[in-house]
Amino acid sequence: MKAAGMLQQVSDFTDFSRGHQLRELLCQGEPSHVQYSPDGQHLVVLQKSRLPPLARVVAFQRHGIGRATLERNWQPPQPTLVGLLFLQGPGTLSSWALALVWEHGRTEVWHFVVTVGWQLLQTLELCQGVRARIISVCSQGDSLVWCEERPPLDAHSDMSKCAFRFCVCTRALEVGEQGVRLGAVRIVLHNSPEYRVLASPQHVFLVPATANFATTSKFLIIWHPEKAKLTIAAPSAGFIHSKVLRSSSESDFRKLLLGSVGFLSGLAPLDIHTCAVSNGGGLLLVSTKGAVNMVEPDGTQRHIFDLEGRTLAQGSPVQLKTFGSILACMLAGVLYLIDQNSGRLIEKKILSMKEVHFLESPGEEDSIQLLSQTGIYSFSFSKPEDSSRPELCLVETVFEEACRYYQRRSLSSSKLTVEKLKKGGVFQAPVALAAILQHSLRQTQKPLRGLQDTYTKLLSTISLELQSYMSLELLKTCVVCASENEVESCCEELVEQEVSRVLHSDIDKDNLAYLNSIFASFPRAAWKAMRSCLQLQQNGDGLLVARATPEVWKKILGGLEQEEAGQNGVVPLFELICTSFLRFKPKWLPSFVELTQQYVSISWAYSSKEGPEGRVPLYKRALGVLARKNKRSEADDEMELELLLCSKRPKAVLQALHLLIRLKRWQRVVEVAEKFSKLSPLLNKEIFTTLLAEFARHRELDPYLDTLWPLCPAELTVSDILSVVLQHLPHSQEDPVPFSSVENQLTVGLLKPLLQRVVQRPCIQEEMYSDALQSPTFPPPTPPREH
Repeated sequence: MKAAGMLQQVSDFTDFSRGHQLRELLCQGEPSHVQYSPDGQHLVVLQKSRLPPLARVVAFQRHGIGRATLERNWQPPQPTLVGLLFLQGPGTLSSWALALVWEHGRTEVWHFVVTVGWQLLQTLELCQGVRARIISVCSQGDSLVWCEERPPLDAHSDMSKCAFRFCVCTRALEVGEQGVRLGAVRIVLHNSPEYRVLASPQHVFLVPATANFATTSKFLIIWHPEKAKLTIAAPSAGFIHSKVLRSSSESDFRKLLLGSVGFLSGLAPLDIHTCAVSNGGGLLLVSTKGAVNMVEPDGTQRHIFDLEGRTLAQGSPVQLKTFGSILACMLAGVLYLIDQNSGRLIEKKILSMKEVHFLESPGEEDSIQLLSQTGIYSFSFSKPEDSSRPELCLVETVFEEACRYYQRRSLSSSKLTVEKLKKGGVFQAPVALAAILQHSLRQTQKPLRGLQDTYTKLLSTISLELQSYMSLELLKTCVVCASENEVESCCEELVEQEVSRVLHSDIDKDNLAYLNSIFASFPRAAWKAMRSCLQLQQNGDGLLVARATPEVWKKILGGLEQEEAGQNGVVPLFELICTSFLRFKPKWLPSFVELTQQYVSISWAYSSKEGPEGRVPLYKRALGVLARKNKRSEADDEMELELLLCSKRPKAVLQALHLLIRLKRWQRVVEVAEKFSKLSPLLNKEIFTTLLAEFARHRELDPYLDTLWPLCPAELTVSDILSVVLQHLPHSQEDPVPFSSVENQLTVGLLKPLLQRVVQRPCIQEEMYSDALQSPTFPPPTPPREH
């Protein structure tokens, strides 16, 4: 017996790429089709609007990273889209493709590649005839099945006499690593009336699309592909007739009905308001009176439930979806949850959402997911009998983690599963750990027999780690049971323990992705946890200091390559911390980058390619985080300057100097020049040459010449200075005159102090040989000979 559940929002579309566009698309009108991809990472929406007559397909990726998107639209007189199908390829859930089938048979097969985005694999033609028109299409296994109309050659023919101008066809369509392979066309049924095709995993149901013909609208046809058999069944009479198709001539619709016409004429016509295929392979039918029936693949029928007890209008939509053994029906804003096996109404819930669509729940059989204009909601059922056994889930987690661990280190291509790990007897570590965890968790409930002797020593060794784990589990329980006022403090403590635990373990892809999720879900708590782990604080002089251990610094600065870590939207740990600084304490970011550089200079050689500075400099990585901000402000320009200057690298200092010149902040320009000219003679020369060129262009630096001229490098001569000045003098459009009225021109009087300073300076060669020239004896005495 399943307990009643509650409706909870699991997504507000912020976890989807272009989530705001998805919300706008749903608010514009009711989509005609919404479907999840087999891996549950993509939501594909087909929407048709009346005015203007426009239809389009848009795909939205969960946890998207901005790759190539899929968006197709069309309007009359272009053919309409009749099918939106996911094709499952061989292998895992990730090997799938999306097929868009148009009315004239044109089919586009799309595939999603993580590193690229959506790609068009191939464009195919399903129909063989040019005039053929597809009415309905579905996918069954690795094949497409469709009903197509084949108009008569004579355009003036009476269409009522050509009622049997349709045929049901199938064609293999396999998606593999090499592309798409399209098989030959096979006719399942020809010379038939119009049918709507619905596929289950093993069968295809042919439901009459119209009730214009009295005889043909009284029964269904079920096609069994594996047995090449057609079954005729009527909801009012059950199984009627079946026929194995041994040749193509036997697939004629009229020949199929021979011998059953008299019986069929006495049946009541079909009363179908809505139909859908259940996950068990049966066909769900809702009549206009609200009766829900199930037609099994063998043709038998059983009644399940009655909705509302009133007649359903033709325009009122009814949605059907099965989740495990539960049948979910949506009618006029009311959600009915029905047990398929017993027909018992589990729950009837009135929803405040007007437009709701059922979604598949990959991997969650009993979770009912609903899509509305405000987000995705889940209606889950808990199993009380499992709630008192947390150790069972924990044991499975241990073995799943062990599978990933051993698989990464295995040279074998065979897939390692939990079952193989439990039964193999080769790997004893997960078995021992699972036994210890079970023993520790159960001991609080009731006394059990002791552990094996071989595990007792191991238990004493990991007792501290186990105690930490138990306290963490207790804290998680407190978070669940805490009041609203206590939740925030509990979450902060929980996040701090998790961040500390991950920082003291190996930072692999999984742990890095986990840290990313923590920083995204609990940004303030993660910031406080990181400050605590690094022991960041200001000293008495106002400088930022960190007392983190060398192991923690190595986790922050070492680990995965930046390109490797940046896949699938995962941000490296250093960038995560910089993002937190920018959000909560931006003034500390340059000091933090300076601290990391100090640690790098101690731990790695300057040119070491193994250290973080051997790849991308840390200040550039911090600048990359700053560049990803959505809105740029003056404070960001100041932050960029500080990050460039705190690196003390020549190129970064010159870049900061040029940025200050562009901003015309001359006081700061001179301060930076005076401070960083002392780092190296080469940097001093570059800074002075840059400022001398600016001095030649304009008069903004004139108030600071007393500070600027002492920075002149000793190796610069008068000719060098005059050459730089002449190269950067502004070009005048007028003829030169001896006495110009323009006030911003450069004069010899402004240059005179600098030139006098250079001329009066002793020559470099004289300084080099001054010691020798001042020697008391000249030439020096001859050194003694060695015999």
